[in-house]
Amino acid sequence: MAPLPQLLESDVQVLDAVLRELLAQCEATTVLLTDQAGFLITHQGDDRQFDLTSMAALAAGAFMASQSIAHLLQESNFSSTYQQGEHFSLFMRCVDSGCMLLVIFPAKGSVGAVKYYANTACERLAAQLRIARERNPGAGLDLAELNLLDSETLFRRKS
Repeated sequence: MAPLPQLLESDVQVLDAVLRELLAQCEATTVLLTDQAGFLITHQGDDRQFDLTSMAALAAGAFMASQSIAHLLQESNFSSTYQQGEHFSLFMRCVDSGCMLLVIFPAKGSVGAVKYYANTACERLAAQLRIARERNPGAGLDLAELNLLDSETLFRRKS
């Protein structure tokens, strides 16, 4: 898993614009960008209907389980997964080696449209994350290694 690059406000604005466009294109309820450990980076859409923090963490676990299944099938990976529900469906796709896109959409919606528009969105999200990584290659952060009980080191001024 690649560490999350240092994101500036301008990076997040671009990421949010891509997510807003995807939200409209596929008539989704909510779209999320997470790191592959399940930490929510940003989202667009309805954030009151779902617990997005838990959704991100659980979706990451489900996605990693599907990656393990892919390896058992001698596949290098499954780049996306789809969960269909009675009211809502969930489409998850790798953005790059460190991030995932989650699209929550009404179950009556078209998964084909979601997949189609998500592919383009993932390319654009990956491009912006690549720009952020290249801006400062050593400034990445692996959120999974954070000690949330001791955040002092995270906020310490660098010398």
